[in-house]
Amino acid sequence: MARYLVTSALPYANGPIHLGHLAGAYLPADIYVRYLKLNGDDVVYVCGTDEHGVPITLRAEQEGVSPADIVARYHKNIKESFAGMRIDFDNFSGTSRPHHYRLSQQFFLDLYHNGYIKKHTEKQFYDEEKKRFLADRYIEGTCPHCGYERARGDQCDKCGKLLNPDQLINPRSVLSNTTPVQKETEHWYLDLAAFSERLEKWISSKTNWKDNVRNFVLGWIQKEGLRERAITRDLDWGVPVPLEEAKDKVLYVWFDAPIGYISSTIEWAERIGKPEEWKKYWLSPDTRLVHFIGKDNIPFHAIIWPAMIMGQNTPYVLPYDIPANEYLTLEGDKFSTSMNWAVWVDEYLENFPPDPLRYYLAANAPENKDADFAWKAFQERNNEELANILGNFINRTLTFVKNYAGNEISAVTWNKEDEIFWQEVKEKTISYANLLSRFQVREATKTMMDIARLGNRYYDEQKPWVLRKENPKRLSQVLSVCVHLCRLLSVVMYPIMPDSAKKLWNMLGESRDILQERWETLADYRIPARKLGEPEILFVKYDDALIQKQIDRLIQKSKKAKEKIMDEQNEQTLVTIDDFKKFDLRVAEIVEVIDMPKSNKLYKLKVRVGDQEKQILAGIKQHYTPEQLQGKKIIIINNLQPAKLMGEVSEGMLLAASDEGKTKVIFLTPEKDIESGAKIS
Repeated sequence: MARYLVTSALPYANGPIHLGHLAGAYLPADIYVRYLKLNGDDVVYVCGTDEHGVPITLRAEQEGVSPADIVARYHKNIKESFAGMRIDFDNFSGTSRPHHYRLSQQFFLDLYHNGYIKKHTEKQFYDEEKKRFLADRYIEGTCPHCGYERARGDQCDKCGKLLNPDQLINPRSVLSNTTPVQKETEHWYLDLAAFSERLEKWISSKTNWKDNVRNFVLGWIQKEGLRERAITRDLDWGVPVPLEEAKDKVLYVWFDAPIGYISSTIEWAERIGKPEEWKKYWLSPDTRLVHFIGKDNIPFHAIIWPAMIMGQNTPYVLPYDIPANEYLTLEGDKFSTSMNWAVWVDEYLENFPPDPLRYYLAANAPENKDADFAWKAFQERNNEELANILGNFINRTLTFVKNYAGNEISAVTWNKEDEIFWQEVKEKTISYANLLSRFQVREATKTMMDIARLGNRYYDEQKPWVLRKENPKRLSQVLSVCVHLCRLLSVVMYPIMPDSAKKLWNMLGESRDILQERWETLADYRIPARKLGEPEILFVKYDDALIQKQIDRLIQKSKKAKEKIMDEQNEQTLVTIDDFKKFDLRVAEIVEVIDMPKSNKLYKLKVRVGDQEKQILAGIKQHYTPEQLQGKKIIIINNLQPAKLMGEVSEGMLLAASDEGKTKVIFLTPEKDIESGAKIS
């Protein structure tokens, strides 16, 4: 019996979870844990909400509540969504609890005293009105790639590009709507380079890891090299840095989040009345620590988190495996919370039970490449596979036993034909368990359905409706084989569809817990003569109207979200004449157009404004050739604060108009020829 500690990535407590989250880090982990329990292994499965970071504080300030209020609301929502989908954690904690604070601070201190943390002075945006430094999401401005005017300091929600705050054009504080300044501040950094050799040796030994994980992190270390990474932030909400000189700072959320795996296990041990039990899992080299994550979390779990563990005085175990999954898309497009292009788990559960979705996501798991969720495909898999194949075999078997065998199963000896058939079933069952042991959920789910197909084939070949009249003795053998296969299927179904599995288990008249079964003896067990329970339909079919309702709901939600964003983008604020006079609008002549090969949108323009020459970066490459621009006179904002884009300084902004879809951009020009430098008033 092996010992396992299984974790799923901690979801952010700033909103509900959607199907993309579920498919990546939670359902595969739950299926694996259920497999391990049926294997007789010692396993603890922990998770919790990630309760720090800017998204939480930003939402709290927008709503006028405390971060703790946001955390409490979404911790409850997320926990209930997981429970509704039968994601069965042994403990579901949160990172804003006192014992997590203490443990995170100890992690910092061990790294600090062991020489792995360094202090640096750097420049950061600062809101002079609010008297506070601004994290990236507290800064908005115009995206240098698509021109969206409400891009965040870390990402543009419109074009999806990742950004740094200093890339934004016209950056402004979301707290005061003023232009921030850059001001020096001190931060503490984790010296990842000090762990390079140990990490590379350790990762190279992980021949059991998925190629997409192992190759990615080795490539990162060997090609790009490891650099220092900031582990503190200027925020009020988070784990306080345990240094007197850093008393106004908190630990960066990515640093304290994985420590939540340990603090959740400690909480579990205390909850079961064995406060030292957590050590058996975290301090024993025999423990197999398995992290289920999405691919965006690979660097944190395969490089940064192991480095943090290596720098501790306490000998915590390193990850045994990190089966990261790719992304799930929705109706062909990526999930977008800002555009509300998502199927939220709590919304799904309003209309459907958990098992059909668990089955669909397992059968379509994004293990080695991205997968897609589509409502029509969900309907087809439910109706054609769950109802017509798996449910059909179970229903036709148990209904026949009830109607023509008094709802009783006899203890009979099978013939040679039955034994040959059962050997095929046994081999499929062994293959199924082996696939789950290697995190191959998609192929395992196919194998489960193949076992049901075998049952339907056997049933059709044996023709029990004929045997009832012509050969009652043979009928008893056939029904025995079919009921045994139903029993085997209930156990095989359990990791993927636990509710349906337990329902079938009860229909078969089983009295003991399904988790007392074991893979190695499952196919060899023979049911004694017994009376069965009442048969019920396991899987209902979903009609077109119900599915269309979900599609319409998705489209309408996203449409409203897009309209809201457009309204916010197009919203005009009234200004005074004095405000307008602050803009120095001038005629400028384009004297040189320089291509920027690394950008598919930007030109570097050299413009003459009177006797002065300036450089302006303009996102008009897709609309004009250099020849069309050369010598043109345009209107610019001449006194715009310089901004840095792709390493180049832009000293103004040209004025342009575009149609709604931005398929064409037209810059503004003077009606008649006029000298460059002429003032617009």
